[in-house]
Amino acid sequence: MSNTDDILGLDNQLCFALYAANRAMTARYRPLLTELGLTYPQYLVMLVLWEAAAAADIVRVSGLGERLRLDSGTLTPLLKRLEERGLVRRQRSVEDERVVTVVATADGLAMREQARSIPERLLCSTGVAPDRLMALRDELRSVLAQLESRAPSAR
Repeated sequence: MSNTDDILGLDNQLCFALYAANRAMTARYRPLLTELGLTYPQYLVMLVLWEAAAAADIVRVSGLGERLRLDSGTLTPLLKRLEERGLVRRQRSVEDERVVTVVATADGLAMREQARSIPERLLCSTGVAPDRLMALRDELRSVLAQLESRAPSAR
């Protein structure tokens, strides 16, 4: 039996293809984000906060975790490091001290302009046609929605 016929063959695993592609894509981001002094997870946080600032939305830390699919054990130290750099500010709600909100500071918002070229530079660095990558993104979003609708507590 050849490896391609083996249901347990590594190259036959969807999870491994997704894992390896994720690692390769994250590696493509690394040099671009180093210019900003951000890690990939920190970049994702800043993307959400820039989006919220543009829409004048308030971001709760719990909502940020849900949006990024990160648990509080991962998110809290990440936010702490961004706060130490002066890029974000967390504060407790006056109405309900259990609620913590997070916003990009002036320095964090200014970083958005520096980051503006990252998506295009990343696409160019992959050597894959942009329309193919956008189709893949859309398909992955669809698969993710399907997976989450069937197992909402599996995060």
